[in-house]
Amino acid sequence: METLVWVVHVLVAIALIALVLLQHGKGADMGAAFGSGSSGSLFGASGSANFLSRSTAVLASLFFLTSLGLAYFGLQQHKPASVLDRTVVPATQAQPAAPAQAPGNSAGTKAGDIPQ
Repeated sequence: METLVWVVHVLVAIALIALVLLQHGKGADMGAAFGSGSSGSLFGASGSANFLSRSTAVLASLFFLTSLGLAYFGLQQHKPASVLDRTVVPATQAQPAAPAQAPGNSAGTKAGDIPQ
């Protein structure tokens, strides 16, 4: 099933590229508006959609759907683990024994009375 979706995805992508390159650009009429000639689509509506623009919209929708299908198949093969499963719990280490007296403290000072 995934191979079929890949084949459809590639064919739709090639057809979509071809249809976009075949279409007449909207910017081509702008030069006629400022030069000699008139253009009704410079700042107004572009008119009704023709066969090429409708088929481009259909192919773009198919491309989107096949992309979602391929993403679904990719997630099924490589299921990510839960965030909690991926955390590494460090092994409990033995705490080093506290020294009997902190270094540099003399027996007569109160600094040794401070709990650590």
